[in-house]
Amino acid sequence: RVAEELRQQLLNKVFRDGQALVQKQGTGSLITMSLDGVDEVRQYIKLIYSKVLTMMIVPVLIFVGMLFLSWTSAVILLVMYPLIVLFMIILGHAAQDRAIKQFGNFQVLSNNFIDSLRGIDTLKYLGLSKRYSKSIFNLSEGFRKKTMAVLKVAMLSTFALDFFTTLSIAIIAVFLGFDLMNGKIALFPALGILILAPDYFLPIRDFAGDFHATLNGKNAFKRINELINLPEEKTNDLPLKTWSAQDQLKIKNLKFTYQKGTEIGPVSLQVQGFKKIGIIGMSGSGKTSLINLLSGFLTPDQAQIELQGQKTTTMNIPAWQRQMTYIPQEPYVFTKSLRENIAFYNPQASDDEIKQAIHIMGLDALLNDLPNGLDTVIGRGKRVLSGGQSQRIALARAFLDPKRKIMIFDEPTAHLDIETEIDLKKRMMPLMQNKLVFFATHRLHWLKEMDYILVMDHGQLVEQGSYEQLQQNQGYFCKLMAGMRGENNDQ
Repeated sequence: RVAEELRQQLLNKVFRDGQALVQKQGTGSLITMSLDGVDEVRQYIKLIYSKVLTMMIVPVLIFVGMLFLSWTSAVILLVMYPLIVLFMIILGHAAQDRAIKQFGNFQVLSNNFIDSLRGIDTLKYLGLSKRYSKSIFNLSEGFRKKTMAVLKVAMLSTFALDFFTTLSIAIIAVFLGFDLMNGKIALFPALGILILAPDYFLPIRDFAGDFHATLNGKNAFKRINELINLPEEKTNDLPLKTWSAQDQLKIKNLKFTYQKGTEIGPVSLQVQGFKKIGIIGMSGSGKTSLINLLSGFLTPDQAQIELQGQKTTTMNIPAWQRQMTYIPQEPYVFTKSLRENIAFYNPQASDDEIKQAIHIMGLDALLNDLPNGLDTVIGRGKRVLSGGQSQRIALARAFLDPKRKIMIFDEPTAHLDIETEIDLKKRMMPLMQNKLVFFATHRLHWLKEMDYILVMDHGQLVEQGSYEQLQQNQGYFCKLMAGMRGENNDQ
């Protein structure tokens, strides 16, 4: 029960903080924590706490019984017990330090495994799979070495425990021998003491063995609690109304810094009504980060924001996000039916409305090819979709819920061929009418469709204005366009 509650708390934390938490911790690490980590915690709680209780009761009962048989033997057991505990604590700390390093390496291995699965097709197409296998081997080998280091300490702990236990029983046997020769004790009580002495140490031996076996569970328990207790991402429950032509968004001195030190900002801009805002820059210039900040997926370190006349310091506003359609480079296709995937934003949509969205987005061929029509399950492990089909499904979702007046695109056509992109562009432009659109791209032909353009470079907003204004300025925007034309003649 405790483990299940812990899993639920962790999942709630992930769903609340969303992308910000995933970016910091890694997908593989969070998946491992919520699945294997919680199972290890369950095993840890089940074994350790019951063994602690046994360790507190059984030795006391045996000690009291042995006082009536031979107080000398009882004193020997009493003296040796804390000595064994002291050595177990010393060795336990050594094992704990190594186990923490091993657990950290395991989280890195989990993240790397997920990344490898996601990028395996790309590695194969680029002919880098064999070279990348060396990286996987090095990570696996590092994890193996750290695991063996933990086992080495565990074996040393077992040896020390057995040594002191055997030594204690041997000392008792020697004293009992003297007492037998001197007639101070009878044979059967002496045999009873020798039989009970190993059972006196049995609980601590069981505890020590399970302690090392469940160290990962202990570390997982600590790590999961740390994740659950992380500060909540800032949210603001502003009572926003549906975005209209009169509404304004003003942002001043927005800044954000990643853990690795990469800085975004300061960014200042002002938007009113229904406009198409293009965001352009080279790869790594901060386009996606700005998109995530505008979407509320990241919380800025500082910002002065005024939205519909109300002040806030973050765009993580539920009322803002409920009006928003977000389309990334690679939209996620759920392992659900085609109907459920397209009706993501509007689950009450009728089949006729869904089919209309399919037709407008050019998915008729896909629908006709599916054996069960709208009920065919697509996504991972089921019907495989091309990049263009995934984008069309994402656009069909947006078409099916016209009440969402804010559209945010993060390079939605970056990985598509030019013919597919042009076809999608024809279908996307009508969707952008009477909407506030933020469109990050590095494709030049999109810029002429934008009402306003933000130019990013190394995390800085270096220029902004209309396409014509930026052309006249002859600044970084013109240099960027010239460079892109040289690299991408097809655009």
